[in-house]
Amino acid sequence: MRIIVMGQQAFGKDVLTKLLDAGTDEVVAVYCEPDREGRPADPIKEFALEKDIPVLQPAKFDDEAVLNEMAGFNADLMIMAFVNIFVPEGARDTPKLGSICFHPSLLPLHRGPSAVSWPIIMGATKSGYSWFYPSDGLDEGDSLLQWECDIDPDDTVINLYFKKIYPSAVDSVLEVCELFRSGNPPRIVPDEKLATYERRCTKKHAHVDWFKPVGQIYNLIRGTNPAPGAWTTHNGAELSIYDSARVAGDGVAGRVVEISNDGVTVQSVGGRILVKRVKPAGGDKQSASDWAASAGITVGDTLGS
Repeated sequence: MRIIVMGQQAFGKDVLTKLLDAGTDEVVAVYCEPDREGRPADPIKEFALEKDIPVLQPAKFDDEAVLNEMAGFNADLMIMAFVNIFVPEGARDTPKLGSICFHPSLLPLHRGPSAVSWPIIMGATKSGYSWFYPSDGLDEGDSLLQWECDIDPDDTVINLYFKKIYPSAVDSVLEVCELFRSGNPPRIVPDEKLATYERRCTKKHAHVDWFKPVGQIYNLIRGTNPAPGAWTTHNGAELSIYDSARVAGDGVAGRVVEISNDGVTVQSVGGRILVKRVKPAGGDKQSASDWAASAGITVGDTLGS
């Protein structure tokens, strides 16, 4: 098949690499976002140019010249791997077999831009990814295939996405192509009663309220690690929290109850959070024990103040 790859960053590059290494299909063009001033070139763009693959970077896809140029590649399928730009129907349907898009959730659950973070924050025990037939709705459409994995109790975004979802998703692009090559690719119709949509997880969502149950706080820290990073305050100064652990114990919420080489233990409701790695405002990421020593933190101090 003749394939257009539309994507960006490391995931787009790795999907492109997988297709080229397999050699079964011909990648006739790569589409990615326009270059941004002051930022390095997108990895997928650099790699495609190294391989002498045409790279196109239109800002929008509703222009007739853009559609004609895409049609000129005479593609069979467009694979949309990590796409942030809206791609209208006219562009999606240009290849003979249409387009297929990746999303890191079990659609129709967790439609939206932070689909890896929110399941962890919400305490879900399952996640995965979907390759779906995109429509004009955000992450809407039938799915071609889905893959499921466990969210372990201590998984962070790094563990869930980069160690579980990402490698399987890159490998699965070959299965995607094979399903289309078969001539009868499946369609899994979503149950819209199960559909959820969550907005982008931002700093305002990542604020730690120590008067919340310990499980909710721990899930929030895991689901915002590494970005945008959970945060609290000490004496009015912001403190971002990354690695942590959940431990037992009672006391006054927000109170520092222990400082050790392992980190700073803070009381919440129904348990405690052992904070292991932090980033103070204006500083670098560091161990919580180093931060406590430099900031003069002592047992009995209060976070969130």
